Amino acid sequence: MEEKLKLYLRTMISNKGSDLHIKSGSQVRVRIYGVLKVLGKESLTADMVERLAKEITTADQYEKLVTDRNLDFSYVLGDENRFRVNFFYQMDGLSAVFRIITVDILSLDDLNLPPVIKTFTEIQRGLVLVTGVTGSGKSTTLAAILDKINREQKKHIITVEDPIEFVHKDRGCLINQRGIGQDAHSFSDALRAALREDPDIILVGEMRDLETIDIALHAANIGHLVFSTLHTLDAKETIDRIVGMFGNEEQNRIRMSLASVLEGVISQRLIPTIRGGRVAGIEILKKTARIEQLIAENRDAEILDALFEGKEIYGTQTFDQALLDLLRAGEISNETALEYATNPADMKLKMQGVGKGAIIQESFEKDDIEADVFAFKDDEED
Repeated sequence: MEEKLKLYLRTMISNKGSDLHIKSGSQVRVRIYGVLKVLGKESLTADMVERLAKEITTADQYEKLVTDRNLDFSYVLGDENRFRVNFFYQMDGLSAVFRIITVDILSLDDLNLPPVIKTFTEIQRGLVLVTGVTGSGKSTTLAAILDKINREQKKHIITVEDPIEFVHKDRGCLINQRGIGQDAHSFSDALRAALREDPDIILVGEMRDLETIDIALHAANIGHLVFSTLHTLDAKETIDRIVGMFGNEEQNRIRMSLASVLEGVISQRLIPTIRGGRVAGIEILKKTARIEQLIAENRDAEILDALFEGKEIYGTQTFDQALLDLLRAGEISNETALEYATNPADMKLKMQGVGKGAIIQESFEKDDIEADVFAFKDDEED
């Protein structure tokens, strides 16, 4: 089964896919530019998927899978391709998702990210969050930020991930990377230990629970620079999520702490482009006196206006401003801009030249050309 898996993975790579989906009793599927495609005609039985799990995990990992009913780990294919893997049980047996992790770490320039993001690499202390749904490129952005620091500064960086994704070599910095399960029992344990390991910078793969969030805020408060991710759509939701994780009696303390240490929020969404593929639309919050005041005074509803108004001076921007920039550059169509806008009605007015930040431009239509993807077809069932 492992040889068959390698064939699936190589086919996915050659077609620029991002995720391989394996499910007991179903055909293999691959996500290409955000769309699931069926690969081949064979349906994998529950026994076949179970056998695959045994072949590519250690005895301890397989035992953990059976006990916990899910398992995260890394899988390596050759010298150039690594995958983040999640096996999990569902009603028909085992399923698995293989997410490709690029070995080469792209720079912030390669990713064509807004220049203001580079300023987050120059911060000495505080908290910087990269947010978005699964598959929006959060890990890629964080890897590019760490790589820039690694090449230009002399720091001690500790990463805590589940599992380890991008592997960083020591350059200017000393980097210790810890994987949950193999190197530490939990995010909170590893993060607590990191405070005793003389770090300058701590990367927490994901702030999953209240304890991890609390320790991360404490680490930022006592002078460390902390990077992490959250599955939230924008800056306002990110702040609400963090504060809401705590009980009512704790929320004022957490809000004041967050107002003090939060240096930035980078919220990402991948948007279909006119000529195929996807491009990142990014909302950026950067700490200013006004932002700090709004968070501290529980005026989160005003944050969007502050980001909008700070674009020229501070480099902040709302997601809809990012969409307008992509529309102006001819990257996305009018229809896509409206579909993905946070406020479609306001977006429509701006596209018609009405309101602050409005533009007047030609309509961009999506090409009818379909990607030439060998051995795949649209999966209408998903």
